[in-house]
Amino acid sequence: MTTDILVLGGGPAGSTAAIYAARSGKTVALLYDGEGALGRAEKIENYYGFPTAITGPALFQAGIAQAQAMGVQVYQGQALSLGFGETGLVAETTLGPMAARAVVLATGARRRKPNIPGLAQLDGAGVSYCAVCDGNFYRGRDVVVVGGGNSALEEALYLSRIVNKVYLVHRRDSFRGAMIYQDKVRQTENIELVTGSVVDEIRGGAAGVEAVAVRHLADGATRTIPVDGIFIYVGMEPVSGYLPEEVNRDAAGFVL
Repeated sequence: MTTDILVLGGGPAGSTAAIYAARSGKTVALLYDGEGALGRAEKIENYYGFPTAITGPALFQAGIAQAQAMGVQVYQGQALSLGFGETGLVAETTLGPMAARAVVLATGARRRKPNIPGLAQLDGAGVSYCAVCDGNFYRGRDVVVVGGGNSALEEALYLSRIVNKVYLVHRRDSFRGAMIYQDKVRQTENIELVTGSVVDEIRGGAAGVEAVAVRHLADGATRTIPVDGIFIYVGMEPVSGYLPEEVNRDAAGFVL
């Protein structure tokens, strides 16, 4: 397959790029690999043009449908590598090679996994990165949320409506998330703030997570919190492993 412009990624950035390219008279193909972060968004209230909340998957599909209405050819698959061919760029994908004169990178990012003992062993058995996906498994139980940004605060609020208690663990004494979420978190009775602290270990066995060991950074005091689940929100890392080494990236791997 050959096209003028190939867009890798189908979220808001990718769909918008495809729409603009198609409206400029170019032939455009868009390749996406799932809904990404939007697939885990229960309710979006701050996206322009939607007076009532919309779900992430609905917003994703609306963007894809709009791109298709503009003549964009949409494919679902994964980019494996990107390099140069005889007439331009060539992306090797799970659907075969896709050639284009120009490629737009909009493959987004995924949740970062911290180096916590017990995390890898209990991933999927009490360790989660999506409260909307897994929250119902912990109805009436106690859970930990790790992080201090918007995602951590939003998910802690979501879980507070399902579980018995949420322990919100953050390594700093103040949060980075929007003040509206901070205020709501502090006003929610079944959310306990465990600030200035880190999770040293996730403990559990065949039945899943049983407790987390938390350490206060200022005085070194430790605490064991019995919980049935832990939700991790400590930032994102780019989906850029398919790019050649010649593409300049920062220390975190994001394209400059």
